[in-house]
Amino acid sequence: MSVIPKIEAFAAELTEIRQDFHAHPELGFEEVRTSKIVAEKLRAYGVDQVVEGIGGTGVVGLIKGQGGGNRRVGLRADMDALPIEEASGVTYSSTNPGRMHACGHDGHTTMLLGAARYLAETRDFDGTVVLIFQPAEEGLGGARRMIAEGLFDKFPCDEIYGMHNDPNSEPGVVSVTPGPAMAGASFFDITVKGTGSHAAMPHQSRDPIVIGTALVQQLQTVVSRNIPPTKPVVLSVTKFNSGSAYNVVPDTATISGTIRYFHDDVSEIANQRIRELCAGMAQAYGIEITVDLRNVFDVLMNDADLSTAYIAAASDIVGTDLASESTDQATGSEDFADMLKIVPGAYCRVGHAGSVPLHNPGFVLDDAILPVGASIYARIVETRLPRADA
Repeated sequence: MSVIPKIEAFAAELTEIRQDFHAHPELGFEEVRTSKIVAEKLRAYGVDQVVEGIGGTGVVGLIKGQGGGNRRVGLRADMDALPIEEASGVTYSSTNPGRMHACGHDGHTTMLLGAARYLAETRDFDGTVVLIFQPAEEGLGGARRMIAEGLFDKFPCDEIYGMHNDPNSEPGVVSVTPGPAMAGASFFDITVKGTGSHAAMPHQSRDPIVIGTALVQQLQTVVSRNIPPTKPVVLSVTKFNSGSAYNVVPDTATISGTIRYFHDDVSEIANQRIRELCAGMAQAYGIEITVDLRNVFDVLMNDADLSTAYIAAASDIVGTDLASESTDQATGSEDFADMLKIVPGAYCRVGHAGSVPLHNPGFVLDDAILPVGASIYARIVETRLPRADA
């Protein structure tokens, strides 16, 4: 492991920053405190330009290299927390009830700040670094909002890089999957509008619970009977809400869930079959069923050549034995995919110590990852924007 010495020198400060973010988590588009600290740190580090308010609470910074040059490399980190009550037991646990950095975005933000400090101090590159601190990654469309508000029009990039911590890998292991690396995702909300009755006289009802549970079973056939088995899809019903009393058959039931996919054509098949099944159930039972089905994440596509470049840069930090390209695809989703649809780039995972998975109330980020991630961010800039006089 060869963490950049200048970054290793302020690793303790990175830990303090990260643990402060962790103690004060904010949900998507509510990252007011977080983004304020990010902007203050960037200005203190001597970043050339700092712009706040893109995408609501997003922050963008620009650092110009010593050698001039017109190429621009983007580095992106997400800032939002999750609506989870923390149970990790760490001394710096969340002070905001019902909110927790259970996905490590506090670490991502800190790693990019570490890279920003180093790059602003050394500027050992030609061109410009675009630092992107994004709000609302957790299913709220933060990337899409930043893009809609002119992110790449105002701050164009030739290529862009992101990263995610990974408690499922060994410490220091870095991997990139070229091509389709993370699943696209759609969310759905289905409302079954039946007729309520006294529970003692259910024959007077059109019971939305009976109809809804039958519909849940039918939804399970979409993947097994409509999708080619060579194209993976995950369809999960995650919520079923109905009723409020023991003696009342309710009027409505709501069913919610998600579809994960790697091919747009099978996403369309799944969407069509859900609508058809709902329409068929509505006709069969003489009721109304409404469907709200919306795309939330695109498939994350890593550029093949830039994936190789990213691994080469990471190898300089963690060693060639710990950095490699992978064929593994993740059925989780990441809205950095929206940025990669516009600007070519790559997204890596960096392993760290710990056994509790992401999105778990007991998750703990290993702070030893902070100088590692910051060094990888810095090295990809120096390798992709080499100084002509070096």
